[in-house]
Amino acid sequence: MHKTATKLADGRELVYYDQEFGTARTAVDERPLEPSASLSETRLDPVLGEWVTVAAHRQQRTYHPPAGECPLCPSRDGRLSEVPAADYQVVVFENRFPSLAPDSATHVTAHEDDPLHTLRPGTGRCEVVCFAPDHDASFADLDEARARLVLDAWTDRTAELSARPEVRQVYCFENRGEEIGVTLAHPHGQIYAFPFVPSRTARMIGRAEAYRASTGRNLFEDLVAAERAAPERLVLRGEHWTAFVPFAARWPYEVHLYPNRRVRDLTALNEAERAEFPGLYLDLLRRFDRLFPAPAGAAPNRTPYISAWHQAPKDGGDELALHLELFTVRRAPGRLKYLAGVESGLDAFVTDVSPEAAAARLREAATD
Repeated sequence: MHKTATKLADGRELVYYDQEFGTARTAVDERPLEPSASLSETRLDPVLGEWVTVAAHRQQRTYHPPAGECPLCPSRDGRLSEVPAADYQVVVFENRFPSLAPDSATHVTAHEDDPLHTLRPGTGRCEVVCFAPDHDASFADLDEARARLVLDAWTDRTAELSARPEVRQVYCFENRGEEIGVTLAHPHGQIYAFPFVPSRTARMIGRAEAYRASTGRNLFEDLVAAERAAPERLVLRGEHWTAFVPFAARWPYEVHLYPNRRVRDLTALNEAERAEFPGLYLDLLRRFDRLFPAPAGAAPNRTPYISAWHQAPKDGGDELALHLELFTVRRAPGRLKYLAGVESGLDAFVTDVSPEAAAARLREAATD
């Protein structure tokens, strides 16, 4: 992997990742951009003990631009975008409309003395990860070498962002499809560097610590071993990774992908695990696209999904295990799983597809 860091016209950082060493990345951002200011703040919900980020400046972010005005495409034919180069392999840059930003502390004053109205600046960092220059591509269209380059970029960003003093946890994820809420169709993901440990991670830490206290063993090691021994929910099993539908899946089609060796985060993966990941992950994405075949003569189906890396926070969380969670909101052709009253109102999920049936469907959706 070859890495080239540069700056955009407004001072934001941009990093090119290339498979070949020595790739020249000298293009300059020629747009007349003014520096953007983040007004982000984080507020503590006194009832649930969860941090909520307020980022009112994001109302002005780019929303469903036509393909010819996509800000994530390379700068070509006189049209300037967020990526100054005329071509790229993988590129990462600071979001122009971030939920969290380093300069938030200069605009927001912390209030820590009121337990009902605790407020802090929304310090942190939000980055965009472009997987390919082709606007109409998808992660599932990548070859294994390019998917490996994305993994290397995720790993590099995890290491670099974790070193920032204000960051507590790094979260790499991809949203795909308008049904998920994607506003830019170009194949891309995001990375959030949080100044707090999100509540879901905190809950996982608590469960893992309680499991250790009661059994003397690690929750995630036992979980992976049990699912590898239970073929009814197994989807893929490699030498170094295991993909399965969780026993209590929340979403109609949901797969968790774990390295067989428990590690804290992406930086701890060894070369054998990194080498096997691209093939298995691409296989999973293509199986998701085969769940709901397109009608004859129609464009190939692209199942909407969220793909999320769960990593241990920078400090603590020693019982956690790195894993990826992949799920779709589509439950049947033309039908979506909406988070309505019990899910949104009470966080009590009801699923319409049994985990065992979902795993069987995904096994049947093998790629050619």
